Amino acid sequence: MDSPQIAPGRTKTAGIMSKPSKSELARILPDLLAWFKKHGYKVLIDRETSPYVKGPEVVARTEMASRPLDLVVVLGGDGTLLSAARAVAKAGVPILGINLGALGFLTEVPLSELYSTLEAVEKNCCGAEPRSMIQCQVVRAGGAVADYQALNDVVVSKSAIARLNNFDLYVDEVFVTSYKADGLIVSTPTGSTAYSLAAGGPILMPSVDAFVVTPVSPHSLTHRALVVRDSAEIEIVVKTGDEDAYLSVDGQIGMPVHEGDRVRCRKSEHKVHLLRVKKTFFDVLRTKLKWGQR
Repeated sequence: MDSPQIAPGRTKTAGIMSKPSKSELARILPDLLAWFKKHGYKVLIDRETSPYVKGPEVVARTEMASRPLDLVVVLGGDGTLLSAARAVAKAGVPILGINLGALGFLTEVPLSELYSTLEAVEKNCCGAEPRSMIQCQVVRAGGAVADYQALNDVVVSKSAIARLNNFDLYVDEVFVTSYKADGLIVSTPTGSTAYSLAAGGPILMPSVDAFVVTPVSPHSLTHRALVVRDSAEIEIVVKTGDEDAYLSVDGQIGMPVHEGDRVRCRKSEHKVHLLRVKKTFFDVLRTKLKWGQR
């Protein structure tokens, strides 16, 4: 992990992104702004943060990457961090996730360690761990109709109607198999502890150069999660007949997909850089999954 370097003597800029409707933000933010002011930072906040504090410039989350940020502090849960990550990944801005939620695989720093972690960042003692992303493209009638970036996963699943979907899977243009299932998940190593894990997929260390393809409730018991190198192109061909399926990106954005649509997934050119101090990936797993606890 490389420590983010901040040149001495220049104006530093921090972004703050928050989970909406978190009443504790009104208590947290004044002290956080005071810390940044004391340490010579200009602060930008997203619109979700703005109801709880006055003074800093408000910038749409999607516009944050266009600003010269030194770091982004995310106050919320993993969902908030996923949204923030997609917004700033192309700028390579380090992200510090502060857990105001419950599970927190990504926002692993508790609120009680916020300032000690910021002090470590200020002293260049906090490493930035790179995380791979998926670029997902929807191809319809030979042309691309949508393009997304995902930190956790891309999921093609059934719509509201309770019936199995049919999917053909290709890896590097080579046919793999046909699935009858509720859905298919293409997961990064980061996302291997999310929906893919719940569907029976393996846990990958974040540094592993691979993706996981995990079927959701497959009709055949022989269909299992498949691990492929992350240099491969994964293509899901949707075969729904008259019914629609739905493409979900990080469980937050997406679109309906139709018969014959092709969902192409490959490794993104962008990475998300998560600030980490002392906890290892296995520390997080033991804590969050309660391994070894009675």
